[in-house]
Amino acid sequence: MLRTMTIEWAPLSGDDVHALVELTAAIEAEDKTGENHGADDITDHLGNPMVDPAEGTLGGWADGRLVAFGTLLARPSADPVHQMVLWGGVHPAHRRRGLGAHLLGWAVRNAPVLHGRRFPGRPLELHVYTDDRNKGAEALFTGGGLTPARWFYGMRRDLTADLPGAPLPETLRIVPYGAELEDTVREVRNAAFADHWGTPTHTAQSWRDVLVGTSVFRPESSFVAVDGSGAGVAVLLTCYYEADTAATGVREAWIQTIGTLREWRGRGVASALIAHALAEFRAQGYRRAGLSVDADSPTGALGVYTRAGFEVEDRTVVYALPLS
Repeated sequence: MLRTMTIEWAPLSGDDVHALVELTAAIEAEDKTGENHGADDITDHLGNPMVDPAEGTLGGWADGRLVAFGTLLARPSADPVHQMVLWGGVHPAHRRRGLGAHLLGWAVRNAPVLHGRRFPGRPLELHVYTDDRNKGAEALFTGGGLTPARWFYGMRRDLTADLPGAPLPETLRIVPYGAELEDTVREVRNAAFADHWGTPTHTAQSWRDVLVGTSVFRPESSFVAVDGSGAGVAVLLTCYYEADTAATGVREAWIQTIGTLREWRGRGVASALIAHALAEFRAQGYRRAGLSVDADSPTGALGVYTRAGFEVEDRTVVYALPLS
């Protein structure tokens, strides 16, 4: 006799970190998207002030085991629209039972509430990122009224192969990231990504919450191109995910951000910064480098990365739903 299992829904907390690690590992074992999450990664996410613990997280428990989860991540700006991101998943053994639809419905209801407290009167969209090979997710999201809005390529490069060389303009030099450069780097990043889809403008606090204050940020593997006056013109910022190494056996330097000021584009600055970083990555013991790029980036970034030896390995689709 098949027993119907009762799902108990409740907000998530710091006490649920290890349950989330276990659940996301089970999801990755089935879906094989390359997304691995350790305890530090989950702690950083749940501790982000952009995630409301009470109304922006939800866990589904069956017989004391976490089998489904969702979190809503707010953005630090709403120009031109506030794009709140839903991250979630369902244990493979509990799929096709309505749990995914329950999480999506919860997000559609709660996102406007959380949005209204931060950006009242501003437009809102709910966004979900998923591997484009995941047909179950596609059916769930399109059935819920979301439509594909953007695609991103996941690219990787073998650091044991020959590395590229690229000259830096003579008026510039590359320096390692340091805490004294935090504001400069943030300002360069904000300006460089002002014309990029889905990229919010960061405040000093949100910049620390999202990147430079997290456990995965690697300042020793991050670099800044500066001019003769010391002003920043381009940045390359790197993260390292121990959970990925544990799962694959490969140390990978993940380039989280590459940005060049508009007036310096087309002069080889990004290529020189990447070449410098790749050589440093290898010297630091990394065997692979990875990054994600907007397939429709207006800066020609895909070509820059391809010339540096990166190859496309996967594709992520962003589904969007405008909410009142």
